[in-house]
Amino acid sequence: MTAKTTPPDADGTLQRATQIVDLAVRACEAYDRPDLGGRLATIRHTLSDPVVHVVVVGEFKQGKSSLVNALVGTKICPVDDDVATVLPTYIRHGPQPSAQLLFSDDPARREPLPIDQVQDVVLERATGDATPPGIAGVEVRLPRNILSNGLVMVDTPGVGGLGSVHAAASLSAASMADALLFVTDAAQELTRSELDFLRQAHEVCPTVVCVITKTDFYPHWRKIRDLDEGHLRREVEMPIIPVSSALRLRAVAGNDKELNAESGFPDLVKFVTQRVAGGAATRVATQAAASVVGICEQMENQFKAEHAALADPEAAATVVAELNAVKQRVESLKAAAAKWQQTLSDGISDLNADVDYDLRGRLRRILEEADAAIEEIDPADAWDETERWLQARVSNELLANYMMLRDRAMSLSDDVALHFQEAAGEVLHHVAIPDPVPLVGTAQVDHKIELAKMKLGKQAMVALKSAYGGALMFVMLGSLTGIALGPIGIGIGLVMGRKGLREEKKRQRVNRQNQAKNAVRRYCDEVSFVMTKDSRDTLRRIQRQLRDHYSALAEELSRSNAKALSAASEAAQRTKAERESRLRDLNAELDRLRQLREHATAIVGA
Repeated sequence: MTAKTTPPDADGTLQRATQIVDLAVRACEAYDRPDLGGRLATIRHTLSDPVVHVVVVGEFKQGKSSLVNALVGTKICPVDDDVATVLPTYIRHGPQPSAQLLFSDDPARREPLPIDQVQDVVLERATGDATPPGIAGVEVRLPRNILSNGLVMVDTPGVGGLGSVHAAASLSAASMADALLFVTDAAQELTRSELDFLRQAHEVCPTVVCVITKTDFYPHWRKIRDLDEGHLRREVEMPIIPVSSALRLRAVAGNDKELNAESGFPDLVKFVTQRVAGGAATRVATQAAASVVGICEQMENQFKAEHAALADPEAAATVVAELNAVKQRVESLKAAAAKWQQTLSDGISDLNADVDYDLRGRLRRILEEADAAIEEIDPADAWDETERWLQARVSNELLANYMMLRDRAMSLSDDVALHFQEAAGEVLHHVAIPDPVPLVGTAQVDHKIELAKMKLGKQAMVALKSAYGGALMFVMLGSLTGIALGPIGIGIGLVMGRKGLREEKKRQRVNRQNQAKNAVRRYCDEVSFVMTKDSRDTLRRIQRQLRDHYSALAEELSRSNAKALSAASEAAQRTKAERESRLRDLNAELDRLRQLREHATAIVGA
């Protein structure tokens, strides 16, 4: 059964915005403004292919992959009771089923993957193999109606607790998502770690829905739903949708509408297609219309200056003087000493220092926690757990550091926009910040710890050595004093042997603890080295992005003013008949631009 979904552009907003952009492109061609037309061409591409990312997250074995399979109506994401997903799977629309490997070192790199091998790549192997080196995920394309409007479903690895590496990666993915589907099954109510994760996820992605799975397997799912609703009311408000992926897949296979309704998926499909995809389509259309409004105003101002000079030849000199003053202001916008340039440069420098200071503070706290924890354990017994805790803890702190970078960068872009008063629309709708969690894998915990404890043979030798030395000392003392100790000397030797063994064990444990602390410090130093470089590269990209955007806007304004200045200067040289003819043409052009601007404004206002 193919799900009937309401298209995201049900009210035609996206279509109207596309038509308006096409009209604006033709106007730019007619008025010889290829610079403005180039900006509109980029906007037109966004309208033709709006991408909406819906990220599916949750603890291990909660039914995330089954949920994605049920949404798209086919078993594409691997489902296994014994092994877990370790790589994200991106499912988007395509004319034919196909798959590609994505690589972390080069986001543009793609390698074909037979679709029947997707499971082998994204699942954790029974041998305990980790994520394949260099592979960041798998992209699958399917000819499905629900995906045809730009929807991209992302199946992620399990959260594995709030402090896990996967949890940090999932939160990073959530920050780039249009919506988040948090999956928990009906076996039990939401745990503390799940609620903590949901609260953090809601901060980075406002559109979140909690999906309760396996309602067909647990008859008490309604009680669990009620309990979860109570927890969420106290923590963070979000909708809850109970579903059964098994019933949904059976309904799709048998084209059974009643079974599909019983599965609970119609509500989830409606949420995804209308609220998420529809909302994203409206947002894209609004941003496009706002750009058209700004471009129309630029061209209108260009024609209005010429119109004023033609309508009153005696005032032409005044118009030209005003345009020359505007020219100077526009030229100042392009100068390196412009206020927006200084705000951008100073803001990036301050942000670099603050991000570095924040990262060092976080790593210092981790070192303090690690030292305190190592003092209470023997690394020979618990180093594996300590290493996993360290990687998870560092991942979580790196994510918090990057969230700070993102928020401050967004604030900086707003400050720059305020100092560039002529700028139209937003500059950065999403700051391009990558997932920092994979960087943790570039630093290895090189422990160099002698984890092997003394074997029984060595313990016996240490005890014998201490016992022999103690007994010999007291026997010699007895012979010197003329007192024969006999069996007492042997007993004293045994006591000293036990004491010597205990002290040797303590010495080795302290040595292992010191080695463990040094290992943690080396690891944090390596993470700091890698992260500092990456965050500075990210800030440089943001600086270039803002600089190039506003520089292009300054060039557009400069060209608009130059055209207006040239037309106003020529107006004084025209005859009366030429002025009247040109005025009629200008009135017609201004009327067309006004109508186009009003249509675009209507979309923005809606």
